[in-house]
Amino acid sequence: MKARILRIDTAHPLYGQEVDLRERVLLKPLGLDIEKLRNMYPEQEEESKHIVVVIDHPTGELVIGCIHLRPNCPEKGIGKLSQMAVDPQRQNEGVGRILVAEVEKMAVGELGLHEIYCHAQAPAVGFYKKMGWSIEGEMFSEADIEHYKMVCRLSPPDPDATAQAQTIQLDLDGV
Repeated sequence: MKARILRIDTAHPLYGQEVDLRERVLLKPLGLDIEKLRNMYPEQEEESKHIVVVIDHPTGELVIGCIHLRPNCPEKGIGKLSQMAVDPQRQNEGVGRILVAEVEKMAVGELGLHEIYCHAQAPAVGFYKKMGWSIEGEMFSEADIEHYKMVCRLSPPDPDATAQAQTIQLDLDGV
């Protein structure tokens, strides 16, 4: 099964599916929805770069993963990764790795960032470490959940590298 990486914004037709996925996986367990999140962080949705992974489904394109990158946050040259969610039926299939790799590629190649970071829930620390990220600082509580600041320091792109295709092959047997 082929999956595609798309960059969307809040006006894109797939934005509603992205929001639905984030609400199901990230927000509702915390007692939040998109409106409460928008009220807490008024410019976050519009200032973030939205990346989704979609597959073809009998009903049309289906968003199975999403991630945000907020460039120059909290300062120029640094970006914040947030709101990563993968459909529970698609977890452990590589969707999260693809999302993080796309954020890293965008951050260094298009946005000129030298560092990106996220607030990773404690169970996700191993995932980020496997991706080459490192813990910075001590554990802290955010929304009553244990988190660690994870950091990825980026290198400039290799000018001799070939561009990657935007269609990816995932092991999605049993769809």
